[in-house]
Amino acid sequence: MTRAIPRHTWRLLITPPADGAANMAIDEAILYALAGGHGRPTLRFYRWQPACLSLGYNQHFSDVDEAACRALGYTWVRRPTGGRAILHTDELTYSVVTSAADPRVAGSVVESYRALSRGLLGGLQQLGAVAVQAKGDMPKNPEQGAACFDTPSHYEVTLNGKKLVGSAKVRRKGMVLQHGTLPLRGNLTRIFRTLALSAAEKELLGRKLRQRATTLAAELGREVSFGEAARAMAAGFSEALNIDLQPAPLSDREQALVNRLRAEQYTVDSWNKRL
Repeated sequence: MTRAIPRHTWRLLITPPADGAANMAIDEAILYALAGGHGRPTLRFYRWQPACLSLGYNQHFSDVDEAACRALGYTWVRRPTGGRAILHTDELTYSVVTSAADPRVAGSVVESYRALSRGLLGGLQQLGAVAVQAKGDMPKNPEQGAACFDTPSHYEVTLNGKKLVGSAKVRRKGMVLQHGTLPLRGNLTRIFRTLALSAAEKELLGRKLRQRATTLAAELGREVSFGEAARAMAAGFSEALNIDLQPAPLSDREQALVNRLRAEQYTVDSWNKRL
């Protein structure tokens, strides 16, 4: 499939650890810059500091236990993409921003997920996760909870039968933004400490999550650093999508947009508590 797509050059952007508001502002600024003719198709890898709970675009903020987040030293933010809540810690997060006309993401939402999942699979296989798979079009779960990793999604990446990578997407201004999280290590049930649930609900959902989802370290039997994971995932995307990756920073125009989006959108209640 990739051999029929003309080779193209994308920017490879690996940003320093940042808070949730900055990370979401960067992804959106890249999209707006590209839509305005001032940006480049970009594959980005990043981390979160401090740990951050992100809500899906249409998720109600009452799912967040704000007092618990403060006590834990965590922040929370609303994503521009759909899906359910994710606790970002001990992970590699990726984002892809390109034109909706790019053959690598063209077609339906499901077709786009399928194409980009090839990059995820390629990178994970380079890390030794030879049994990774990407499931197809997933039905809605009528009992889905507030957390992302306990609900199915289109072309989610699984390893040994458990969900490993969760992704979300938005199409805006003729562009596609897809980002997702690869848990490198740690206890995935920590997310329930940040959600407004009863103790019984947290216990029940924690048991279900341990059955449904996993981390890379748990499946490989070794820890993978952020740097090692980023290098492997970049190689996987390059091969699967037939792209050359050229490291380059944000432009001055993009950084100015990041600063504005962070200050005026991602740190204010009119966005984070709009639902």
